[in-house]
Amino acid sequence: MIGKTIRMERIMDRAKGTIVVVPMDHGVTVGPIKGLTTLKEMVNAVAQGGANAVVLHKGMVAVGHRGGGEDIGLIIHLSAGTALAQDPNCKVLVCTVEEAIKLGADAVSIHVNIGAPDEKTMLRDFGRVASSCLDWGMPLLAMVYPRGPKIENPYDVAVVKHAARLGAELGADLVKVPYTGDPESFQEVTHGCPVPVLIAGGEKMDTDEDVLVMVKGAMDAGGAGVSIGRNVFQHSNPHKMVEAISLLVHKGASLEEALGVLR
Repeated sequence: MIGKTIRMERIMDRAKGTIVVVPMDHGVTVGPIKGLTTLKEMVNAVAQGGANAVVLHKGMVAVGHRGGGEDIGLIIHLSAGTALAQDPNCKVLVCTVEEAIKLGADAVSIHVNIGAPDEKTMLRDFGRVASSCLDWGMPLLAMVYPRGPKIENPYDVAVVKHAARLGAELGADLVKVPYTGDPESFQEVTHGCPVPVLIAGGEKMDTDEDVLVMVKGAMDAGGAGVSIGRNVFQHSNPHKMVEAISLLVHKGASLEEALGVLR
């Protein structure tokens, strides 16, 4: 489908099919945390660093994405839930593909927590969104995480590769999952998923090297890129952090080359 192909090229490196996404949808979940109080400035910073796209909620497009700065792809997040909810793992749809098109989105994203008590509702919503994306030629990024009472370890390769495969099975064009901790185990995830796999950045890490080792390991294991939020927008120099990550993702640089950007 030519429309979907064109939109995909707006959020990825056309030649290599790799991608650096910086999600900034955290305001719904946890409020205006550090790094996201002045959204436009942060979007400009990561764009200058070489990020391919940002993830925003629909109400932040006008204030966070448009006007000035470097060009950067726009992924509108369709799911929401807050950390204050009785079940924080439950995500509901708060935006439609049609709304995202009206707002100029290059892609949309959804969030599904497999293993959560309300998994069935999230899976139903996934199916409906995937159907709408097919109708409109809109790329779909599925953020699929193992979370819930039956999940003993959300980084266990068995549940992570299940999450990735589920995303592909239900029609996602890109899947975002947790990193399993090492290239050997993460290779099982990428080998079992026929669509590009991105890693989530997770909580703020202790050092820059920790972040870059994770990114390097994911790429060595066949990953297509990253979707990293806090470890970028809460960094002392988000521009440089994205530049270092982009070297690993798009250029296949060494860990030392990437660390050199930050020194």
